[in-house]
Order: sequence, then structure tokens, then C-alpha cells
Amino acid sequence: MSFKEQLDSGKFVVITELQPPKGNNLFELFENAELLKGRVNAINVPDLQNAIMKLGSLSVCTLLKAKKMEVILNLSCSNRNRLALQSDLLNASALGLENVLLLQGDHPSIGDHFEAQAVFDLDIMGLLGAAKRLQEGYDLMGNDLDGKPQFCMGTHINATARGHVLDLEVMDIEKKIRMGVDFFFTNSIYDISLFEAFIKKVAHFKVPIIAGITLLKSVGMARYVNKHVEGVSIPDSVIDRLMKASDKQKASVEIAGGLIKELKPLCQGIQIIPIGWEKQIPALFDYAGL
Repeated sequence: MSFKEQLDSGKFVVITELQPPKGNNLFELFENAELLKGRVNAINVPDLQNAIMKLGSLSVCTLLKAKKMEVILNLSCSNRNRLALQSDLLNASALGLENVLLLQGDHPSIGDHFEAQAVFDLDIMGLLGAAKRLQEGYDLMGNDLDGKPQFCMGTHINATARGHVLDLEVMDIEKKIRMGVDFFFTNSIYDISLFEAFIKKVAHFKVPIIAGITLLKSVGMARYVNKHVEGVSIPDSVIDRLMKASDKQKASVEIAGGLIKELKPLCQGIQIIPIGWEKQIPALFDYAGL
């Protein structure tokens, strides 16, 4: 069953992010992917996330698909103009990659090549529009395509927005659905009450929401996220629990597992973001009963 078929069936899906290497040695990535075989519904592969130069999502997704794994290709506006974005969508389709996560992307100034020039020829709505046009058989200039791609298309949303910002987020979601979005990934969720308020606002859209959970590796990381990562709110109770734990790794797994149990009735899936703790994912799934 394809990822889109699983979403359409209403099945609760489990996704794990696997980062490409900074280089072309794929041994560890393949090893981690094998650990997840049969336990996840798809592997999400970032592309130049945080503006760090790495191996690209397109090649990694193609190689994982050849190993019979369901994958989600990432493509962002920050490093490609509209010619390259459309071409890469066609490249993905030609390689049999149907699941795409389309993103605004990160400015190069925050990454490891801070002198690189940002592109942003299209914004996220422009990229979604380009993907919609390609699926209709035309490019952005209205030229006919010889064969048209079909995608299961997703993008990111801010599920912890409040007040007026939440109202604007809901309006954006409605626009994105009109552009053909099939599913949404959220930012990392730690405050269930904020997520519940968000879900009440968007439930009528009937589009799958997949909640993000990042494994917290330390108290320092949790505090940094609270201070610097927009849209992520980690309650003091979670930080205190991590601080008091003698085994931080085990505590992190238990915190994430508890969140999964609370999120499961509220959304149609979760995405685990391990940040180097890929080997802990099977234990997390066991703890969460997945």
C-alpha cells in the first residue's frame, strides 16, 4: 500500500526522519533504515536542512526506494529557482518518487556556507502552485508537458500558533489545501494543550495532520529549543523530568513515547526526528506500543 493509500484509508502513520550524510558514505543511513523496515510507513529525507551542505534528498530517496522503502522527498525554495524546482519535481516523478514535502527552506546565512546567495525565486505558495500546474500537464509558463507527474504532496504548518497567528495559520492551511496539499507535517509538539486547540480549529478540513516529535538529548538542548526555535514550546515539567533523570537517553525515549500516546487520538500520524539517536527508535516504538 502506498503512502497516499495509507493516508486515504485513515490509517495512523508513523514516519521517521533520516538525515543524509555530509559526504557520500551511506553505510550508517542504510543501517538505520534497515532497523526501521516494517516499523515505519515512510522515511522522510531532508534536503539541505538548516542550510547545511549535505548529500541531497533526491539521491537518498531513490536509493532507499530501490530497497523497497516508502520515502518522502524534500524540496525547498531557498536554493533553487523556478526552473530547477520544476525540473527536480519532474526528476522525482521520472525516478518513481511520488511523495514530496515542499518547503520554504532555510536562509543560507544560518548554515555552514553563510556566504551563499539565497534564491527564493518562488515562495512556498509559488512552489505548491508549480507542483499543481505540473500535475495538470503544464509548466509555470503554460507550456504543455509530454507526460505529467502525480504526487502525494505535503508541506509544513505551525501547530502551536496562538491567537491571531493561529487564525492566520488556519487561513494559510485552507489556501494550501486548494493548491493540492494532501498532508501536513507540524513542528515538534511537546505541549499537548496547544496542539488540541490547533486541532479543534482545523478538524473540519479533513486533511491528515502528522505531528512532529524531536528526541530531546539534554536539558541544554531543550532550553535552546525554547529560546531559539520558533513555534516550539517545551513545558517546564518536561525539562524538569529530563533534568532529574539519571539516564537521559531513557528519559528522552519515555518522554517521546508518552507524547505519542497522547497525540495518537488527536492526529493521523507522527514523525520522529531522532537527531543522531536513530538507534533508539525501535525502543521508542516499543514503549509507545507502535
